[in-house]
Amino acid sequence: MNEDWVAHFPALQEVTDTAGREALAAGREVVLKPGDIAFRLGDACSHYLLVIEGSVKVRELGTSGREIILYRVQDGESCVLTTACLMAGGRYSAEAIAERPTRAVLIPAAAFQHALGHSEPFRRFVFHDYGQRLSELLELIEDIAFRRLDARLAERLLELAGEAPELHITHQELATELGSAREVISRQLKDMQRRGLVRLERGVIHLLDREALEHLAESD
Repeated sequence: MNEDWVAHFPALQEVTDTAGREALAAGREVVLKPGDIAFRLGDACSHYLLVIEGSVKVRELGTSGREIILYRVQDGESCVLTTACLMAGGRYSAEAIAERPTRAVLIPAAAFQHALGHSEPFRRFVFHDYGQRLSELLELIEDIAFRRLDARLAERLLELAGEAPELHITHQELATELGSAREVISRQLKDMQRRGLVRLERGVIHLLDREALEHLAESD
């Protein structure tokens, strides 16, 4: 077992049975550069994906060409779509792309299936992580269906900027983050600029009034 990568997943350190240890030992570490494809739409699911460090975004493209980011797989997380495909025996319904330099582990499907059926601690890890990721997906669906776009936009601006006073991002990239159209996001941002919440430059959004943005993000 490669203790180096397993150390990033504390629950997997509890796996001591033969089937579970064999699955972990079969894991192959890979390095993804920004823009590298982790899996494509329609691919057969051949491995269980775990991200050691970095970020992989899972996105779906609509028939109109619009893109929405379903979720991200980041440090110490597994991919919910990979888990679902492995358990159902289906193919990927979305694609995954590395956003920044990423170290990941791929456990072959056969080893994953065997451990899932014969290793209780391995199975507990898989379903616990799957449940967490699924809850996040349901929250995304709820946000899109029921929350106002301006509130979601304000929240995402604050999240992406962190402590920085500005955010380097295009209107199209924000639209992708929120599952909206670029024109709609541009209108929302111009309204925020008119109200003194932000200042817009090409490829840059300056956050002028964080308190007002936080209040907007918390509104219904």
